[in-house]
Amino acid sequence: MSPSKDFLPPALTKIVQRFKRAKEPKQRYEQLIWYGQRLQQFPEEQKIPGNKVPGCISQVYITAFLESGKVIYMGDSDSQLTKGLVGLLIEGLQGLSPDEIIQLTPDFIQEIGLNVSLTPSRANGFYNIFKTMQNKVLTCGVENLPFQ
Repeated sequence: MSPSKDFLPPALTKIVQRFKRAKEPKQRYEQLIWYGQRLQQFPEEQKIPGNKVPGCISQVYITAFLESGKVIYMGDSDSQLTKGLVGLLIEGLQGLSPDEIIQLTPDFIQEIGLNVSLTPSRANGFYNIFKTMQNKVLTCGVENLPFQ
């Protein structure tokens, strides 16, 4: 069974619901920062051009590898809010199959309400991070090996 275009994985559904409860932009920003703080420490040796997200004003890095057919991501950013976007996306996409990730659309940002809270450059960064995560899925079994 392949997911439909409207498919939102359970973790992403939970994130959308959490953000819908945050009525004020300040609450959404606090939520974003919380997601950034939940990220695992990103290995310095992985901060290489091949892992850098293109088109972001901030320095953003994403890695992906397959484990038992599921995608495992790691990410980091030098900006607190952008790091929160990375954390949100990793939490929402972590452990999905490559097919599930490829078929997702970033439309859930409207449901979260972040598209109106973010500056245009940060919203653009969100889409670039999302697209990079999808692109990593296409090669994660080949070039990105798990690291300890």
